[in-house]
Amino acid sequence: MSIAIPDLPRGPLARLRWALADGWTLTLRGLQHWARQPSTLIGSLMFPVLMVLMFGYFFGGAMQVPGGGSYREFLLPGMFVMTMVFGMGETVTAVAADHNRGVTSRFRTMPMAPSAVLVGRCVTDLLNSALALAVLFGVGLAVGWEAHGTAAETLSAAGLLLLLRFALTWVGIYVGLLMKGPEGITLVQTLEFPVGFLTSAFVAPATMPGWLGTLAEWNPLSSTVAATRHLFGNPGWGGESWIAQHATLMAVLWPALLFAVFFPLSVRRFRTPRS
Repeated sequence: MSIAIPDLPRGPLARLRWALADGWTLTLRGLQHWARQPSTLIGSLMFPVLMVLMFGYFFGGAMQVPGGGSYREFLLPGMFVMTMVFGMGETVTAVAADHNRGVTSRFRTMPMAPSAVLVGRCVTDLLNSALALAVLFGVGLAVGWEAHGTAAETLSAAGLLLLLRFALTWVGIYVGLLMKGPEGITLVQTLEFPVGFLTSAFVAPATMPGWLGTLAEWNPLSSTVAATRHLFGNPGWGGESWIAQHATLMAVLWPALLFAVFFPLSVRRFRTPRS
């Protein structure tokens, strides 16, 4: 019995509809994994909550906020950014699992839009991060955090956080396609902590040694931290350097740069047969 293979669509609009339909199908696949493995989703939601409670209550009493103010209000924008960073490890794990089990190779041979697998993964992870962000917003309100800006500023801050996650998703996809074993995945997840802590998320860079503070200021994550603090109206450290004074601009440019680099790398890697 022969299997009929559908004709590939022709024309830009037809190909776009094809890509969107296939991408949505792969997104649904990711959402079904949530339903079948709810413990994984719950774990990813609870981890940032525990981080907020630990830093807010265990260490918060010893922390001094530059210019004064509540440390928890200083902390929460940093934790929102860290949640976006921690999500990259989940992206790497999911992509590497499909790649190493041969699922990606199977998808590559099917009559589907080449972008569907990557787009589906990206949309799934963005939905996961949006849910995690909503949960963390609720926890922040419960522990005394508040967004003092306007509704438009609050939505803009949430948009910057998801923009960062969007860019980090493509970093995670590319790294996941490179991974050939669990050791590499563990290394990536371990590196999330020093990269995330070398920012202005938990303390002001001014409290660090000069060269280390400069690295923290130029860490792309610090721009999003500073920009969201400003938009939320939370206390924070502005700094006198150019990068600190243009945090909102850089909170857009850094993710755009990451996407411009890692999106084509991810597509090229996906199209390369597994070695």
